[in-house]
Amino acid sequence: MTGVVFLVLLFAGVPISLVLCLSAVWYIQASGNTVLYSSFAQQLFAGVESYGLLAIPLFMLTGELMNEGGLTQRLIQAARVFVGGFRGGLAYINLLANMFMAAIIGSAASQIAVMSRAMVPAMEEEGYRREFAAATTAAGGLLSPIIPPSMLFVIYGVLAQIPIGDMFMAGILPGLLLSASFFVIVALVGLKEQFPKGEWMSPGVALAAIRDCLPAALIPLAIVGGILLGIATPTESAAVASLVAFVIGRFVYGELKITRLGALFVRTAANSSLVIFLIASANVFGWVIIYEAIPQKLAAQITTLTSDPFVFLLIVNLALFLIGMVIDGIAAVILVVPILLPIAQTHYAIDPFQFGVIVCLNLVLGLLTPPVGAGLYIASAMSGAKPMAIFRALYPFLAAVAAVLLLLSWAPSISTVLIR
Repeated sequence: MTGVVFLVLLFAGVPISLVLCLSAVWYIQASGNTVLYSSFAQQLFAGVESYGLLAIPLFMLTGELMNEGGLTQRLIQAARVFVGGFRGGLAYINLLANMFMAAIIGSAASQIAVMSRAMVPAMEEEGYRREFAAATTAAGGLLSPIIPPSMLFVIYGVLAQIPIGDMFMAGILPGLLLSASFFVIVALVGLKEQFPKGEWMSPGVALAAIRDCLPAALIPLAIVGGILLGIATPTESAAVASLVAFVIGRFVYGELKITRLGALFVRTAANSSLVIFLIASANVFGWVIIYEAIPQKLAAQITTLTSDPFVFLLIVNLALFLIGMVIDGIAAVILVVPILLPIAQTHYAIDPFQFGVIVCLNLVLGLLTPPVGAGLYIASAMSGAKPMAIFRALYPFLAAVAAVLLLLSWAPSISTVLIR
C-alpha cells in the first residue's frame, strides 16, 4: 500500500522530497509501528550528517561564480582553438566546452542551461539546425555527472560509504570514453548533413584565447588535481575552487560585480537546500525500505533469474532507465542505491565504483527522455526549439550512451583501473 501512495503522490505532481516523507509517514501509520515517529526527525538529520555533502553547495557556488565572472565564454574560446577549424567545428567546440564545464559545474541541468544560452544561438547563426544545436548541448550536459567533480558522485559516495575522491577517479575514463563517442556522432552526422566548415584561428588570436583561458583552467586543476595528489578532500577542493573562481572573476577578468554577490549567494543557497532536503527525506524513506527488508526480498527474486553479473547489470540498466524517465536523477540515486547496491556487492561481487558510474550515467538520461525530461525543457526554453524536435535529434547521442553503458557493464576495469 505504501508503494501505491508513493506513486499516487508522485504522479499528482507533489515535490519528490515531500513524496518520500509522506510515504514514510503513511507506512508508519498503516503498519501500526507508531514508535518509529520518535526516530523520524533523527533519521532526517542523519541523512545530511555527512561532511562530504558540503561539496554540493560549494560546487554550485563555483558554477555561479564562473557564470558571473566571465569564465564560461573564455573556456568556449579556448575550445575553438583546438577544434574550431574542422567541418562542423562549432559542434565540436560545443562538446569540448561542455567537457571543460563538466570538470567544474558537476550538475547536468545547470550545465545544459549555461551552455544552451552560450552555444545554441552561435550554432544557429552559422547554419546548424536549431534542434541539433540544442541536442548537442543537451547531450554535452550528460558529461557532467561522469567527468569529476559530480554532485551525483558525491551523493553516491555518501550513500555507498566509499571515498568520494576515488569515486571521482572512477569517472575519468568513462567520461573520456563518452566524450569520444559524442565526437564520433558529430562527425557522422556532419558527413550526412554537410555541416559548415569551420575556420582555424590565426596564431596570434589562438595564443590570446589560450592565455585568457589559463586562469579559468585553474579551477578544474584545483578540484581534480587536489584530489588526485591527495592534497585535499573533494569538499576542500570545492571550497578552493569557489575561492579561485571569485578571485579570477573579480580581480583577473574584472567581470564579477560585488553588488551581484547577494543574489548569487541566494540562488546557491536555494538550489543547494533543495538537494540537501531531498537527501534528508530520502534517508527517511530508505529507513522504511530497510525496516521492511525490501533489498533482501528483491535479491531473492533477482537471483532466481540469473547468477551472471553482466546479465544482472543489464537488468539493472533497463530498470534504471525506466526509473530515470519519471524521477529526477538525484532522487533516483538516493532511492535505488540502498536497495540495489547491497544486492550487487553481496550476490554478484560487483565493484561499488563500477556500479556507481553505471547508476549515475544511466539515471541522468532521464533528463533527456520523456515524459519528464527536465533537461529537454531547459534546452527548449533556452533555445526556442520544441522539446520533441530536440529529442529526435538526440537519438544518435542516446544510442552512444547505451553503447557506453553496455561496455561499462561488461568491462569493470574501465571504471576501476585508476583506483587500483
